[in-house]
Formats: sequence, structure tokens, C-alpha cells
Amino acid sequence: MHTVAVLALDDVIPSDLAMPVDAFARTQLPGGRDAYRVRVCAAEPEVDAGAFTLRAPYDLGGLADADTVIVPGVHDPSAPVRDDVLDALRAAADAGTRIASICVGTFVLAEAGLLKGLRATTHWYAAGQLAEAYPDVTVDPDVLYVDNGQILTSAGAAAGLDLCLHMIRRDYGSLVAAEAARASVVPLEREGGQAQFIGTLPPATPRGTALEPLLAWLDENAARDLALDDIAGHAGLSSRTLLRRFREQTGTTPLQWLHRARVRRAQHLLETTEHPVERIAAQVGFGSPTAFRDRFKRIAGVSPQAYRRAFAGVRA
Repeated sequence: MHTVAVLALDDVIPSDLAMPVDAFARTQLPGGRDAYRVRVCAAEPEVDAGAFTLRAPYDLGGLADADTVIVPGVHDPSAPVRDDVLDALRAAADAGTRIASICVGTFVLAEAGLLKGLRATTHWYAAGQLAEAYPDVTVDPDVLYVDNGQILTSAGAAAGLDLCLHMIRRDYGSLVAAEAARASVVPLEREGGQAQFIGTLPPATPRGTALEPLLAWLDENAARDLALDDIAGHAGLSSRTLLRRFREQTGTTPLQWLHRARVRRAQHLLETTEHPVERIAAQVGFGSPTAFRDRFKRIAGVSPQAYRRAFAGVRA
């Protein structure tokens, strides 16, 4: 039987720990046999989980003979990781064990050196922090999970379940994975990636910089038909100077910023109104519904219709 070891670290996020335990423990093969043996392992018998303390039945030795090791996230991903934990993960990796992280558990894998030269993801909120702390890791903040074969990483919260279902399908096929998804009352595959969840937030505005008033003006006038020359004229700069300063201070271009502001406004309208997509395209400043659909999917990761199905009424 395939053994899954879930590593419980101090300050573990309880849902990150419970979700893989539940997903794997109740997966069954045709005929009703259990597909997995699940162990919760920890460096110490008692683990601080914030609102409560949990007792782990297995120590770090439980990672040595596991077929899969799952590393849930902790509340502070920058917190130091015990040497014995890192050593146990490296030993498991050297033995060929499959290792996967949930949410910011990616930081633990990176600290152990298991993600060097690999593509990885984590919760969108911590993606920038991960990329800065571990420049040898290629961080993709837009996807729900990344499968590198032996090493896998997932984004935050529900994306961990997406990853678990993906691993179940790898192990036992689509039929077993579909039944596991049905038991969890989720689709086997979700449309889109993290981008559909982070797109509703405004871009990070560099406070106290010369561009701050211009960025506010762009948000207020996003529905207007603005070209680069219009934006540069409002800023009192040449187009070339504006492009250089904008990229230095925001990491993007004025028009890309404008497109994101328009998509953000469109997301709000898709969530809170029943306006047709064509009307929303015009309301937020896109010249045609086709251009709107293309840009929306590029930024949000899903079509406007799919976004509306997922989020309509969420904030009502």
C-alpha cells in the first residue's frame, strides 16, 4: 500500500495539514480497499497548530519509508526550519521519495535545496517573497500546482486539494481520482489558475514615488481610450522617459498597468451585475468584446464567462 507521510511543523496551518490527510485517507480503490496509508509525522510529539496543539503519532523516521511526503505550510514562511527536518527531507529526496508542498510549505522545500533550478509555485501572497529569498527557484505565481516529477508544489488553500487529486490520478488513474474528487465535493480539474483570484486586487502602488499620482489617475480614467502619448502627456514626460521610470518603479509598462486596471473593474462588474460581456467590455474601456475576452483571459487565467460562473455574487 502506498504510504503518505504528512509532516507537521510547529505553527502549521491546520487546514494545510488536515486537507491531505483527509484526501488520501478516504481514497478507495475499486472494491472498497484503501488506496493509501496516511501518517502524520513531526520532529516532536506535540506540535503547536495555533488554536490548538496536536500530537503526531510518528517521528521524522516516518518519512524514511514513505512513498510520498507532504509538507504543509506554516503561518510564518520565513521562520527558520529545524536542521533535523531539513536533513530528513533531503534524505527522503535522495531515496527517490515523492515530495510535495501545500501552500507556503514550498519555502521548506526551497530551504532544503530541493527546488534548486526547478519551477515552483506557492500562495500568490507569498510568491514575491519566495522569489526574493530563493533566486535559484523559478516561481510561477499564476498556477494552481507544479509537477516536476519527484518534487511538486501547490498554491494556497484549495489548490493543495487540486494537487492531491493530481497525485491520486498519477498513482491510480482518473477513475479513482474522480471518486476522490466526488467525495470532497470538488471538480477533478478546476479551470484557470491563481490569476483569477489575485486579479481582483489592485496592483501594488509604490508609495511616496513620483508616479503615485499618475497611477491614481490611471485607475480613475481606465475606461477612457488612452494611448501611451496620452499618459505621458498627463505625466508631463516624454514617452521614452515615462516607460523607463514606469518600469523601474512598477516592473511593468503604463499600458499593461492600464489593462490590469480595466480587468479589475471588469471583474467587479462580472461579480455584481448581469450585464452582458459586450457591455462590460465597453464600460471598462476595451475597444471590442474580442479584445476584452483575450486580455481578460491573459490576465485572469479564465474567460469572463468562467469567471462570472465562479464568482458571481461572492461579494454581494
